[in-house]
Amino acid sequence: MATRIDKEACREAYNLVRDDSSGICWACFKYDGSTIVPGGHGSDYEEFKSQCTVDSRVFGFVRIMTGDAMSKRSKFTFITWIGENITGLQRAKISTDKALVKDAVPTFAKEFMISDPKELEEEYLRTELKKAGGANYDAQAE
Repeated sequence: MATRIDKEACREAYNLVRDDSSGICWACFKYDGSTIVPGGHGSDYEEFKSQCTVDSRVFGFVRIMTGDAMSKRSKFTFITWIGENITGLQRAKISTDKALVKDAVPTFAKEFMISDPKELEEEYLRTELKKAGGANYDAQAE
């Protein structure tokens, strides 16, 4: 059965994360049968990490504060989590299903495909976003 997405509901969750006044820093998208739907959102990144279990496939849109001594700014990342207990067929479908989610979640600075819980650490993501962000003035602050 082909995967579908509740694009309108997923776009609403995406917009909550992008809204500077909402306080929401993450939204996740999960499977409900063969349909991808919003799976929750929140203001604590640890809550997002708890969604990423060994038995789950989760797409996430996360706001992370980055920057350097000269400026702080929000950066957004798109995360595809594949738990270690996910079957081969489910893994194979991830790439085509991800395209559906990215249609509802179009703007982000960096994309991650993660199966290792260590790579879900916020500091790891922040470091990777900082590398992708261009100029870094931290050395000048000393």
